Amino acid sequence: MHSIRSFPFTAVNAGIVATVVSYAGPLALVLAAADAAGLTGAQSSSWVWALSMGAGLTCVGLSWWSRTPVITAFSTPGAAILVTALPQHAYAEAVGAFLLAGVAATALTATGVFARVLARIPAGVVSAMLAGTLFSFGTAIFTSLRAAPLIAGAMLLTHLLARRFAPTYAVVCALAVGLAVAAFDGGLHVHLAGAGLAAPHFTMPAFSVGAVIGIGVPLLVATLAGQYAPGMAVLHADGFRPDERVVCGTTGLVSVLLAPFGSHAINPAAITAAICTGPDAHRDPGKRWVAGVSCGIGYLVVGCFGSTLVALFTGLPKALVATLAGLALLGALSGSLARTVADERDREASVITFLATASGVTIAGIGSPFWGLLAGVLAHVLLNVARSRREPVGALGEDRDLEPARGTQTGRQFADHTADRTVGDAEPAPDRLVGEALRE
Repeated sequence: MHSIRSFPFTAVNAGIVATVVSYAGPLALVLAAADAAGLTGAQSSSWVWALSMGAGLTCVGLSWWSRTPVITAFSTPGAAILVTALPQHAYAEAVGAFLLAGVAATALTATGVFARVLARIPAGVVSAMLAGTLFSFGTAIFTSLRAAPLIAGAMLLTHLLARRFAPTYAVVCALAVGLAVAAFDGGLHVHLAGAGLAAPHFTMPAFSVGAVIGIGVPLLVATLAGQYAPGMAVLHADGFRPDERVVCGTTGLVSVLLAPFGSHAINPAAITAAICTGPDAHRDPGKRWVAGVSCGIGYLVVGCFGSTLVALFTGLPKALVATLAGLALLGALSGSLARTVADERDREASVITFLATASGVTIAGIGSPFWGLLAGVLAHVLLNVARSRREPVGALGEDRDLEPARGTQTGRQFADHTADRTVGDAEPAPDRLVGEALRE
């Protein structure tokens, strides 16, 4: 009986929710890109298989190894770029661009170059980028009320009541009620006919300058800026400190290995990671890694059955998925907003980052998280250049800013979550950087 009570059911559920959100939204971009490029059914199925296998293996392996909820996914910004870029090149040339982009991402992350750059960005600015990224998911709860008032309204009311009486299971209850209402209202359109295992399809990579410039470079930049940076920020925001070089280098290497089968990029997730890293996944930070394993197993199951189970996720009402994602991310959004304005010195730069990111602006095929981060860094530099000259001690990038956060534990690789601290815990310095654990 005690073992049943101690089993982390909420963490398992968080992983399942993350899997549903991953396929119900971003997968549409992958299928749209495949359709626009005129790929065969075998090529499209192999693409889904490769993305699912890559994300699943890295989720399970990295979460088990680090005992932290490392959530990985396929690059959503990258898929958005491919919708317009893929039809302009032969598929074999696109596969070659995928492979080169994966090699470059592996080199930049495994060597620590990308982490060192990220480590010198103020924590408030990175939190603001995360808050801006999550903002649209929060507002989607209320836009869904207009599109499907019965489903969204029932889910929102259930979530609020559950937060009052059984907060640990609030998201589970909302999902159950949403499915029940959708089934009653006739909103479920799930077709599981023709079940069968997916078959990987190998494509020999070809290389061309046009594909490298038109697909490889934008894919690399969008993935690093739009996925790697926010993804690691989510883990840091909830106090987890896995070795970034191992996490990001592994996802880059897996991207390279699976590129010939259609995988355009595997990377740390941001949106779905926030579902699994906070207190809502489990009150004990040391048990949240189970959510990563749960999510990874979900990826692997979908990958094995390919389009059969993809139909299960894509058949869910859009309002249900949007409301579920918004409710699951409320805690992450509120925490990010709190950290955005916590440091008075960087508050204005952080607000600029939040506004730029939340705007959703896309320039040159690169999404708003990158431009928001760039705007925040520039604002921070311009607003604090005079202060830095007057304060020689504590300048940005000094070794003291790269010390591990208090509460980090060897082997368990997580630090105290803000919500988990006791009165006696020391608060981190207001200018502590995101890369606290990256000291060489």
